[in-house]
Amino acid sequence: MDLRIATYNVEWFDALFDDAGALFLDGGWSGRRDVTRAQQAKALRHVFRALDADAALVVEAPDTGRVRRTGPALEHFAAWAGLRARRAVIGFANDTQQEIALLFDPERLGALHDPSEAGDVPRFDDAFDIDLDIDDTPDRVVFSKPPLELKVTAGGQVIRVIGVHVKSKAPHGAKSEADVLRIAIANRRKQLAQCIWLRRRVVAHLNAAEALIVLGDFNDGPGLDEYEQLFGRSGLEIVLGWGEDTAPALVEPHAKQALSGPTAGRFETARFWQPHEQRYLSALLDYIMVSPDLAKREPIWRIWHPFDDGPCFQDHALREALLTASDHFPVTLDISL
Repeated sequence: MDLRIATYNVEWFDALFDDAGALFLDGGWSGRRDVTRAQQAKALRHVFRALDADAALVVEAPDTGRVRRTGPALEHFAAWAGLRARRAVIGFANDTQQEIALLFDPERLGALHDPSEAGDVPRFDDAFDIDLDIDDTPDRVVFSKPPLELKVTAGGQVIRVIGVHVKSKAPHGAKSEADVLRIAIANRRKQLAQCIWLRRRVVAHLNAAEALIVLGDFNDGPGLDEYEQLFGRSGLEIVLGWGEDTAPALVEPHAKQALSGPTAGRFETARFWQPHEQRYLSALLDYIMVSPDLAKREPIWRIWHPFDDGPCFQDHALREALLTASDHFPVTLDISL
């Protein structure tokens, strides 16, 4: 059985839906710069149709609130867009207006929210105690966006899937450069603690010999900011488990090349406009990591970058849709089970 799995951070997808979960298809502004809601919705329809994924992790999915629900909103979008991946599942809702959800084709696979805990590794909607600053006093860490844990069944095989949106907050409330440094370091330390928490869950699955896929937006990577050198490793390396002997490392070729050295050719999955510099900043933030047993099946990874991916660049309509739909680009994994 051949499967295509995708991860896609859709910038402010939430802004395209009314309180009842219906799409805005009008000239009102979306959450994207100089893009209307109709333009973004139609661009997303084009991109999702081109992906034609059996399962797509949607990062920054529409919010679950007092009235609206993420699942029905995404399923409404899938029906309007004519997608095979028309069933939605989410995990623990959060209060950031950026949910983590999976759209999937129910005729090809099954997906069930299946949170777990193991020993001293709590569920992701709980709190994790860890000494962040080596003062012998545990610090309590929580996820603002609890990772989505799924039990996926496809082709007679069970795969554990963890969808992630890890984010280090900006230094809000800073009144001086010293405040900026202090808050930024504290936020970065918290992000690394979340990655340690996630890695321990990964280790539990690997030690249980379970096939595993970890995917999403990690807002992290080699050389991403000046704090990586301060802490020794990026959160990405922690989740992958590279340099550890507690369990096998996860496999992700884009991360591997980026971590091979500062002069290595770089992949990019996101592109952000810098108004003060009048230019774009590109970064590798989105990944699909797989357990060694799945890597042996020789899956194919692809970043749907409008300029770097040949077929995307040559398809003018798709290229423009990718640029209009989001500031991130999809990543796909094609695998045979």
